[in-house]
Amino acid sequence: MYDGDLNFIFRNPTKILFGKGSAGEVLEEVNALKGKKVLLVTDKFLEKSEMVEKVKKALSGKFAGMFSDIEPDTGTHIVDRGADYARSIGADCIVTVGGGSSIDTAKGIAVVLALGGRIGDHSGVNFLTGPITPHVVIPTTAGTGSEVTYAAVIKDHEKHRKLIYADNYIIPNVGILDPTMTVSMPPRVTAGTGMDAMSHCIEALHSQQANPITDGLALQGIRLIVGHLPKAVDNGKDLLARGQMQIAANVAGVAFGNAQVGVVHALAHSVGGRFGVPHGIANSILLPYCMEYNLDVVADKYRLAAQAMGVDVKGLSDEDAAHKAAEALWSFTGRIGMPQKLREVGVREEGLRQVAEDAISDGSIVYNSKPIFDPEETLKILKRAF
Repeated sequence: MYDGDLNFIFRNPTKILFGKGSAGEVLEEVNALKGKKVLLVTDKFLEKSEMVEKVKKALSGKFAGMFSDIEPDTGTHIVDRGADYARSIGADCIVTVGGGSSIDTAKGIAVVLALGGRIGDHSGVNFLTGPITPHVVIPTTAGTGSEVTYAAVIKDHEKHRKLIYADNYIIPNVGILDPTMTVSMPPRVTAGTGMDAMSHCIEALHSQQANPITDGLALQGIRLIVGHLPKAVDNGKDLLARGQMQIAANVAGVAFGNAQVGVVHALAHSVGGRFGVPHGIANSILLPYCMEYNLDVVADKYRLAAQAMGVDVKGLSDEDAAHKAAEALWSFTGRIGMPQKLREVGVREEGLRQVAEDAISDGSIVYNSKPIFDPEETLKILKRAF
C-alpha cells in the first residue's frame, strides 16, 4: 500500500462540538471568534423553521440579519447577492444552518467579503492570502462534510459549469453537529447525502494523496454509513442513527479534505452542471462504475472497503475482493432506494460526451488513482452508468 518514502501533510483545523442540543452553544463559539454582528445563512425551506429560530434566539443581540435566498446547487449570482447583504448589515461573522448549498454559499460570501469584487472573479486553488470572515457551521444534512472541508462548489448557471474554490482559509472555524438538526431530512435526501459521504470515503481511499491517517478515517466512515444510513432512511427520528451519520460525514470530510477525491466527483460535478442531478445522487450512481474503472490500480484499497462494508473476502484475491466491494455498493444503494442508472435521473444519452469532456477539466480528476487525460475514458464510464 505505502512504500517507505511516503511523505504527507494532514490538516484538521475545525473545532467540532457534537451532541443533542449542541446548537444552543453557538453564541459561545461566536464570542470566542470575537464576532459582533452575525449573518445567519440558511435556505428558504428552513428560514422559518424551529431549528433556525432556535439558533437566532441563541445568538441573542449578535444576530444582525439572515440571508436565505439559496437554491440547491448554489450559484454565483446567489453568493454575490448574499455578500452585498452581508456588507449592508456590517456582518463580521457568519453562522450557517443548512446543508451543502447553504454552507458553500456562506463560504463564497466569506471569500467575497475578504477579497471584494464578485465570486466569479476568484475561482481557483490556494488563492487566499490570509484568514477570512469567521464561520460557524451547523449542518442540517449528513453527507457533504462541508463543515470541515477546504472547498466550495458554486455553479455558474449561465455557463452550466460548476466552479471550484479551494483554499485552507475557507475551512470553517467551528462545526456544531447536533443530531436534532437533521431529523427533518426526508428519506431521499437522507440517502443521497449519505451516499455523498460514502463517495468521499472511497475516493479518499483511492486518491493519489491517500495516507494512513485518511485511510483510517475513510474506513471508519464506511463502517458508520453501512451501519446507520439505512436506519436513518427508515426512521428519520432515530437520533442515534442521525448522530452517527453526522460523525460519518464529518470524518469523511476530513479524509477527503486531506486525500482529495477523483473521477467520481469529476463526473458528478459535470453531470450536475449539465443536467441538474443532485450531487449525492450522481455520486451514488457513478461510484461503483468508477471503482470498476480504477480496480486494477487500487484493488488492495477496495479490499479494505469491502471489509469495512462487512463483506467476507477471506480467501479472495484483491481483484475479486474489489469486485465484491462494488457489488456490495449496488446492493446497498438499492436497499436505501437510490437510482442505479443515469437515465433514471434525467441524463440524456446525447449529452454524455459533453459531460465526459467537462470532467476532464474538473480539478478533482487530477487526484484519481488512475491518471485520466482522454475524455474517451470518462465516456466509457458514463456509458456503463447510463
